[in-house]
Amino acid sequence: MRTEKSCSEEVDVAQIQEMCVIFLRECPSGALHLHEFKRIFGVQSSSAEESLFLETIFRSFDTNQDNTLDFIEYVAALNLILRGNLEDRLKWSFKMYDRDGNGKLDRKEVKRLIRILQKIKLQKSEVGLTPSQICDRIFELVDDNNDGEITLGEFMEGAQKDEWLMDLLNLDADTSGWVIQNCRKLP
Repeated sequence: MRTEKSCSEEVDVAQIQEMCVIFLRECPSGALHLHEFKRIFGVQSSSAEESLFLETIFRSFDTNQDNTLDFIEYVAALNLILRGNLEDRLKWSFKMYDRDGNGKLDRKEVKRLIRILQKIKLQKSEVGLTPSQICDRIFELVDDNNDGEITLGEFMEGAQKDEWLMDLLNLDADTSGWVIQNCRKLP
């Protein structure tokens, strides 16, 4: 298992405060809608992959499912993405992948996430694999009981025992840098 560089080393409280000021400036009503969330992070409507990536993140933090992020949800999101520990970030990643909310990942959900990741973060060498091949490799490494579904426990254990899998499944591995970089672009 590889060692993890702490996100808190990369992000200080001042940066989080700056992002909160951005929220308050952009959303004086206290409610951040998906289109505003995308605008804050500079995602153009023509960028389907980044748009889907942000929509997935947005929905994972909309805990009351009212299609907005209030200030508390926004701060919780920033704290997890930028300063959360590995276990919490993996649980968050799993929740984002589990589209139907049944507590298990099936092949359809895994292939969907692979298509997003191919556009957002996979290296060219991995892109040579088809989504089905990557999906098969994930299930081979993680689905311990071979039931065709990945539970949270299998996901957590599998991600931590294989570096390739950790890099792939830990969706937010690059998110803290991505969030900081895109917030710096703001006026």
